[in-house]
Formats: sequence, C-alpha cells, structure tokens
Amino acid sequence: MSYGPLSPAPAPAFSSLGPPYPTSVRKVGAPLAAIIALGTLAALLLSLLTATAPGGTALGFALASMSTAGVLVCYLWLDRWEPEPPRLLIMAFLWGASVAVLISVALEYLFDHAVGGGQEDKASFATVAIGAPVVEEAAKGLFLLLMMTGRRRTELNTMTDCLVYAGLTALGFAWLENIFYIASGESLGETLTIAALRLVISPFAHPLFTTMLGIGVYFALHQRNILGKLGYLLLGYLAAVVMHGLWNGSALLGANTYLGIYVLWMMPIFALAIVLAITSRRREQRIVADKLPHMVATGMLTPVEASWLGSLRSRKTAVAAALRFGGRPAGSAVKKFALQVVELAYVRDRIDRGFGDERVFALQHEEAHRVLAARAAAGPALYQLSGYRFPVR
Repeated sequence: MSYGPLSPAPAPAFSSLGPPYPTSVRKVGAPLAAIIALGTLAALLLSLLTATAPGGTALGFALASMSTAGVLVCYLWLDRWEPEPPRLLIMAFLWGASVAVLISVALEYLFDHAVGGGQEDKASFATVAIGAPVVEEAAKGLFLLLMMTGRRRTELNTMTDCLVYAGLTALGFAWLENIFYIASGESLGETLTIAALRLVISPFAHPLFTTMLGIGVYFALHQRNILGKLGYLLLGYLAAVVMHGLWNGSALLGANTYLGIYVLWMMPIFALAIVLAITSRRREQRIVADKLPHMVATGMLTPVEASWLGSLRSRKTAVAAALRFGGRPAGSAVKKFALQVVELAYVRDRIDRGFGDERVFALQHEEAHRVLAARAAAGPALYQLSGYRFPVR
C-alpha cells in the first residue's frame, strides 16, 4: 500500500464554533471503587473454590483463563470502530464474575429447595433447565439495564456496543462458572472431559445466550414509549432464557439430544450472531462516513482528513504514518483525534434519527469542542498527514 507526499494543506479555521467551555456532561467511566469492590468479590469466590479443591481450581483457572482470553480477543476485534471505555469493559466482566454469580447461586439454591426438594447430590431438572436460565440471564442482564441509565446510555450507540457489553458480562460469568465445574471433577480424566466440553465445544455459549438480551436492549433504546422499551427488553430476555434452557436441558437428556441441539440449534444461531455482529460493525463505518461531509462543510475537518477517517484501514495507515514521523506521541494524538471524531458522529446520528433532547444537544456541543481539543493536540501530526495522499477505498 503506497501513498505519496503532497504539499501540506492549511488547517481549517474554527473561530465560528465558539471557544471551549467547561463540560456539563460527565465523561463516561466506571468508578474505581466499584471495580475494586467487584474484583475483590470475584477474588473471594475464587478463594472459596481454592479452599475446597486447590488442585482442580488451579487447573480450572489456567484453562478457563486461556479460553476466556481467546473469546475476549474476538470481542475486542469487534469493538475497534469505537472502543468502549476500558473501565466499563472491566466492570462488565467483573459484574458477571461476581455479582451475577452470587445472585445466581443464591436464587438457584432457593429455587431448587422450593421446586426440586433440595437434593444433596445434584440439582433437579427443573432447576437446571428452568431455574438456572431464568435466574442467570436476569443476573447478567442487570448490568445491561444499568448501562441504559444516566451518562452510560451514551455509550450504547450501536448494536455492536450492546453486543460487546452483553458478551463481556456473560464472559465474566462463564469464566468463574467454568473454573467451578472443572474444579469439581473427581479425577483428572473427568476434569479434562469437563474442560473440553465447556472450553472447546462451547466457549461462546453464555455470551451467545446474553447476546439475545443485548439485541433487545438495542431495539429498546430506539423506542420512544415505555411499553415499546419494555416489550423489546422482555423479548430479548425470553429469547436468552429459552436458548439457555434448551442448552441446559439437552445436556441432561443424553449425548444424542445434546449433539442434536448443538448442531441443529446452537450452531446456526451462533452463525447468525456472527453475521449480525459483522453487519453491525459495517454499519458503524457507514454512520461515521455519512457524517464526515457535514464536518468538512462546517470546518471541523479537512477533506484529506475525511478521506482517511471513514475507514478502519485508512485510519490505521494514518496512525502508522504519524508514528513514523512523530513517534508515539504523534501516533497517540492522531488516534485520539480519530476516535473523538467517531464520538461526535454518533451523537450527531442520534439527533438525525430524532432522539435529540437538551442533554444530547449539549453533548454534541461538548463533543465538538473535544474534537477541537484533540485536533490542537495532534496539530503538527495532522499537518504532516495533510501532505500524504491516502488510497481511495
């Protein structure tokens, strides 16, 4: 891939946009105290497992962590257009690995005693196939409901965002649950069999279940009345529970039933989820690309900048070029500028779709000034980049 130098173009003037002012809309993030508390809770749960089965827990921790890391990479790849705040992603994972697990253990125990008679050796079929899906999907889904409140709502711009938060929460839950099941093996052979079933055959199971609720959250956010919002949330939750229930129930009905559900039900839906995720990420690109001409017309961007801000590959090329001639500070500044432009584009998209209110218009004004601040910080690097011709894509 090549690009050649041109004569540098002057940066546009921004005097008509007004001076920056103190922001009234708080930046999104997760309180550090909340992350520490959730992390401590997850560590305590791991400590309890270690106390009862130290060898199995250590093996389960190692194997589950490797599998979780692989799934996590997939979600981070999906989240490249508008990377979510790291603290919120960490909080989503820790919520799944602590609060959701504790809620599930407590309520499933009560459900089993109320419906299944509280057998000591194993949970009843009703608990596994009905109680567990109902409770666990609700416990994981609470984090998504939390994301729909306050300033955090502005982070749920696209379907991709909803899928990522749903996936990270479910991934945290699955991580600790996998450690528990692997540690419960009574022999090395049984332990490895459990690990293979949970980590090799179905590493995406929990994220796939909660994806249904993530889809419901996305459509709920596009409704103007409370009944519409509740309807989509309920549909998403019921879809997650049904998928989870079929999966759990099939595991108790024999290998043939399990494999039949896996091949004829889970795999096709998993394939559809992948198509949906990739389609959503492409839509993110279209949203940003559609807003760039307006930013050029208002003087926020130069035409050259707009030529590389509308593509992930071109954006990566621009950051790499800035790294070469300006080092890490220049590359970091250009990347921050590009991401801030994306944030502004998403706020503008909400307004264009008719979901603008006083808070959203205030946020648009603030995001515009954050673009200006990022431009000022990346000024020398952007000036150098204006002298390069980026390939047409």
